[in-house]
Amino acid sequence: MNKWLKFFSIVLLSFVFLAACGNGEDAEENENSNTSVSTNESSGEDQELAEDEVRLTITIDEGNQYVSEEIVQIEEGDILLDVMKDAFYVEEDSGFITSIERVSDDEDEGKYWMYFVDGESAAVGAGEYELNGGEEITFDLQSTE
Repeated sequence: MNKWLKFFSIVLLSFVFLAACGNGEDAEENENSNTSVSTNESSGEDQELAEDEVRLTITIDEGNQYVSEEIVQIEEGDILLDVMKDAFYVEEDSGFITSIERVSDDEDEGKYWMYFVDGESAAVGAGEYELNGGEEITFDLQSTE
């Protein structure tokens, strides 16, 4: 009986060890994978914004693919580029956003990150746009042609 107890304990410990190792590999694999995009619509569109909040939505191809969305609290005088960097993984070059959530612009296809404030094309770069609060801002990776 003692032999069976030892054997069963070893098998059980082996199973636990293998299961723990497998979870670590999955987590590492997920960490190294690219961000995926979906075609689901945002669920927060109906939520009303406070005066000290902005809704930041990230899409591709004029909204055909949804990447992410955040409602962010801001303070008076906050600059859009700084808020974006706090809310998302953003890469930029000389004030121009080149990647959001690891989705990069594509010079070969002529696709670049454009942004819109309350549905209107922005007149200045994200590094110059001062937030007022209550705005709905959409960054979309789209063709400029």
